[in-house]
Amino acid sequence: MEERLQKLLAHAGYGSRRACEELIREGRVTVNGQVAQLGQKVDPQRDRVAVDGKPVRTEQTYTYVIVYKPRGVLSDERSNGSKNVATVREIVPIPGHLYPVGRLDLRSEGLVLLTDDGDLANLLTHPRYQHTKEYRVCVVGRPEEETLDKWRRGVFLDGRRTAPAEVTILHREPSQTWLRVVLHEGRKRQIRRIAAMLGHPVKRLIRVRIGPIQLGNLKPGEWRLLHAGEIAQLLEIKKQLKSHNERKKHRLHRD
Repeated sequence: MEERLQKLLAHAGYGSRRACEELIREGRVTVNGQVAQLGQKVDPQRDRVAVDGKPVRTEQTYTYVIVYKPRGVLSDERSNGSKNVATVREIVPIPGHLYPVGRLDLRSEGLVLLTDDGDLANLLTHPRYQHTKEYRVCVVGRPEEETLDKWRRGVFLDGRRTAPAEVTILHREPSQTWLRVVLHEGRKRQIRRIAAMLGHPVKRLIRVRIGPIQLGNLKPGEWRLLHAGEIAQLLEIKKQLKSHNERKKHRLHRD
């Protein structure tokens, strides 16, 4: 059965579909020895697909790893301006294409999921699926409940209101406060921007959960493979969302 090339590459662990589309645009993908075109369909049983000249395996067992990203480490690949900065991928000595689900900025720390399951990565990161992410956030000062209520209801960033958030005080100190923050969306540097807007800049930000996956007792720079139960939870999410998408496509086609 034929399927779109970028979808096959994502299944094979070459990144999200968007990242795989970029590989095709760059001319790094071939089908039966010919440079592939964006939108091209292939039959994995018949066609020979390669990336940078290396054959693509279309059947594989996926790898799922969680890492405690330390501060000062990139969660994504290096850009031209960060050649001397370490990356999360370098922490995990497992060969193959593993890419991050749930990026964190350079100053933030905590849970990053690495996987070669492109479908799952897309489902966990796409804004429309609204998977929860939980953080421990240390802010300057002692924010009042009235201030935190503004955060909970949503504030305007880039011309549109943020989704409601769960914000709970965990611990107050004389000059700082620790908060538990649960988001259902993930705009760029959202927590830092909102906290600064409300007059309480972030001093430290740690992500402790993505969906059902918990950081647990990992320390900065540590990593581990997911347990079977955790993988089962992720695969159930994947199954449910794919089923939802198929039903939606069927309804649109029927209408």
